[in-house]
Amino acid sequence: MNRISRAIAVILIVLGCIISVLVQPPQSALTVPHPVQESPRRRGDVAQTINFGRHFQELGVQGSIAIYDLNGDRFYQHNPQRNETAFLPASTFKILNSLISLETGVISDEIAVLTWDGIQRQIPAWNRDLNMRQAMKLSAVWFYQVLARRVGHEQMQKWVAKVGYGNQKIGNKDDIDKFWLEGELRITPKEQIQFLRRLYKNDLPFSERSLSLVKDIIIVEQTPDYTIRAKTGWASFGEETKPQIGWYVGYLEKDKNVYFFATNIDLRNNNDGSARIELTRRCFKDLALL
Repeated sequence: MNRISRAIAVILIVLGCIISVLVQPPQSALTVPHPVQESPRRRGDVAQTINFGRHFQELGVQGSIAIYDLNGDRFYQHNPQRNETAFLPASTFKILNSLISLETGVISDEIAVLTWDGIQRQIPAWNRDLNMRQAMKLSAVWFYQVLARRVGHEQMQKWVAKVGYGNQKIGNKDDIDKFWLEGELRITPKEQIQFLRRLYKNDLPFSERSLSLVKDIIIVEQTPDYTIRAKTGWASFGEETKPQIGWYVGYLEKDKNVYFFATNIDLRNNNDGSARIELTRRCFKDLALL
């Protein structure tokens, strides 16, 4: 009898264990180690955790930056709202101006020289004969004003609209040599990046020759590890009564990837001009790209 009782007890214990296992809720997926691929949305969220803002604080400037990782399909940003705000493109428009001028034949190539008109301007280095490569590097306003006048209002409007550059407003005929400096033309930092992506991919309505020449003349730094193609801009330069805006736009090529950027800041003094490039470089260092 005792043996039968012990057998029944053992059976009841075993049955109890089986039942307890069967009625347990499924184990949380978080406790099961398995490889998980981040979705693009999650990766984008992670990208926003990088604190670019401290660089603006350390340099004492207000503004924004957007960096787009082509292979990763993600944005890194500071001040996203400003990255959706439209500003005068200022000298960043020289990239498109160069493309249009080459494509329409108003200048033959990047080494064709334009004769200086003899008018003394704010930047001493501008006051001489220049070719397009030199004018791009020096950001010589007079050189690109001559090109714009040669292109003419009708052709310029056609090409700006064809490209879909910013709000596409170049004003009337009298504005042909200043619409990107003080006219109605506006572009956002995000739109700058969109334009640069199309430039990189040869997805703009220009010949391969024109695209290749312009990509070459906007190289600002080239090392065995990376290449930076970029252009600065300074809206309302030298006009103390108007708000002044600084740009630095372009793209960095490294390790079979491309990082497009648009830095936009308020310029309150001459020292802030150098902050455009310094900010961008610091943010690239945060991403371990420089």
